[in-house]
Amino acid sequence: MTAARRAPGRAARAAPIALMTALVLAACQSAGVYDDVPIDRQAGSPANIASLTAVIEANPRDANAYNTRGIALARAGKLDQAIEDFNRAIELDATSYQAYANRALAYRRKGDSAAAVADYGRALQIKPDYDVALVGRGNVYRQQGQYAQALADFDAAIRVNSGDARAYHNRGLIYQAQGRHDFAIEDFATAIGLDPNAAEPYIARGISYLAINDPKAALSDLSDAVSRDQRSAIAWANRGVAYEALGQTTDAARNYNRALSIDSRSQIARQGLARINKGKPPTL
Repeated sequence: MTAARRAPGRAARAAPIALMTALVLAACQSAGVYDDVPIDRQAGSPANIASLTAVIEANPRDANAYNTRGIALARAGKLDQAIEDFNRAIELDATSYQAYANRALAYRRKGDSAAAVADYGRALQIKPDYDVALVGRGNVYRQQGQYAQALADFDAAIRVNSGDARAYHNRGLIYQAQGRHDFAIEDFATAIGLDPNAAEPYIARGISYLAINDPKAALSDLSDAVSRDQRSAIAWANRGVAYEALGQTTDAARNYNRALSIDSRSQIARQGLARINKGKPPTL
């Protein structure tokens, strides 16, 4: 699916979309979707950590052993302990670009963007074509609004690995933030082709279709998104916007309420229900 699918909407559709575009795009840009490793508490279970610790005790000079345990701890959300393991891995092997990139991700999760950028940079000094570090650093730059630097990293990642769906998706988010929706839609389409089971590119492309006033295309993408992730309040809320723009207010209200049942803070859903109910407070 490409930007050629775009069609001008009727005037009746334009009002709700125009009202919501800025908020919708802000929600998408701030979500940080599709650029991180999900928390997996089981990875940090006592049994798993004990097993990895046994490997370290048997090979105390093995940097990879520390790096592996650090990954498990980070996936479990035990970031400080993970960073200690990555520190030790780097002490044992200063050329471990994987350990630098893994420590950078842990710093990102802690909200220390400067430390993350520094570690991604060290990883890239060792291995300039390491796409994991390019995408990771690009995401830090994107979230900071440093779009030129982020685009350079995503472009480089795509040159290195044209099959990296994350690079296309996150580059699309930059184009989206810049209002370059035709480019964004093309990148989201590529990401979907590379990873059709991920909900995030469908959500992002649906939001860009809303921004160019194509609610039918948006509804199709956002329906695909909720079929893949039924816990995405962003997908349900924006699906409500698409239904509202198409004049299907009953379906819109149902989707807004579904979004609020997942995230009661969703401004998109609350404002949509307020419009539909003519100022009445939203009901769950």
